[in-house]
Amino acid sequence: MSTRKKIAIGAIPVLAILATVLTIVLLHRRQPIILRGAVLRQDSDPKKQLPIADVEITAINDLGSGNSRSDASGFFRITLPKGLRRRQPVTLRFRHNDYQPLESDDFVGDKIYIARMLPIRQETNAEPHHPEVAVSNARVRYSVKATTEADVGSAVKTFEVANTGNQSCDNRTPCSSDGRWKAAIGSISLDAGERNQFRNARVSCIAGPCPFAKIELADLSGDGRYFNVSVRNWSDTTTFLLEAEVVHPMVSDIVRDSYPVIFGRALNFSLPPAAEGPSIEAELDGVAIVFPLGPNLFLRWADCHVGVDKDQSTTYRCELKPGYQFR
Repeated sequence: MSTRKKIAIGAIPVLAILATVLTIVLLHRRQPIILRGAVLRQDSDPKKQLPIADVEITAINDLGSGNSRSDASGFFRITLPKGLRRRQPVTLRFRHNDYQPLESDDFVGDKIYIARMLPIRQETNAEPHHPEVAVSNARVRYSVKATTEADVGSAVKTFEVANTGNQSCDNRTPCSSDGRWKAAIGSISLDAGERNQFRNARVSCIAGPCPFAKIELADLSGDGRYFNVSVRNWSDTTTFLLEAEVVHPMVSDIVRDSYPVIFGRALNFSLPPAAEGPSIEAELDGVAIVFPLGPNLFLRWADCHVGVDKDQSTTYRCELKPGYQFR
C-alpha cells in the first residue's frame, strides 16, 4: 500500500471526529426555539371561549421536554430543548384541575398554538331545590390620587448686578462672553415657603445696559420650592426683576366607578396604573355587598385572575363559581 493511500485512510477517522465535534458545536450554539400560544375554554360560542390561567403545559420530544404555565390571558411560551429543529414532531400536554386533560401531537413551526380545553363540570340548569344565586348590578370601584393647587399669591423681587463698564478683562475672571471686558456675576434665590411651589417663574432685565448682561441660570429646584437665578453683567450696573406665582399643592383621593363587561360566565374589566383599593360592588339575590379585591383576589362567588399590560394597566377576569349566575 502506497504512503499516500495510508495517509488518506488514516485521515478518514480524523475527519469524522472533526465533523462530529462541529455538529455538536453548531447544535450547542443554535438558538432555542420558542413555542407561543394560548389556552381557551372549549365552547361553540366565541363569547364563552374564555382564557384559562394556570394551565400546566409540557412540550415533549425525543430530545427532551419544556414546561410552561399560562398567564391570566391564557398566553404561554415554551422554550424547546436545544437541537430541536423546525418541522420535527412535538407533543403538547395541557393540565388543569378544573379541565379535562388535553394532549396534542403537532410539529415545531412558526405558528400560534391554540389549545381549547373542556371543563370537568359542564354548565347545567339549576335544579329546583338548588336555585342558583343571582349576581346582578356589578360595578367596580377604585380610587386614584389627584393633585389640586391652592393659589397662595405671587413673589416679586428685584436685584442688582453692580459693575463698571469698559474695563478690560486682562484674563481676570469673570469676563464678558467674548473675554474682552471685566464682568460681574450676581445670583439670587427665591423661596416659595414650606410645602409651596413656584409656577410660571420668570426673570427680566428692567434697568441699566441690559444688552450687555446675560441670564446664565433661571431654574426651579426639583421640588419647585426654590427659584435660582444667575446673571453675568459686563457693562454698568443692571437691575433684574424676578416674578412667580406661588401655589400650595394638595393631594387627595378621588373615588371612581367603572362598569365591567360580562362575557358568558366571566366578568371583565381593566384598571389604570394609578388605581388603588379596587373592589367590586354587586347584588347577590338582591342584596348589595361590597367585595374588596385584595392581593389574593378572593371572591366567594367567582375565581379572579389579573394580568398586567404593557402600559402597566391591570386586566381582571372573574369567572363565576358553580351555583351562581349573572342576571
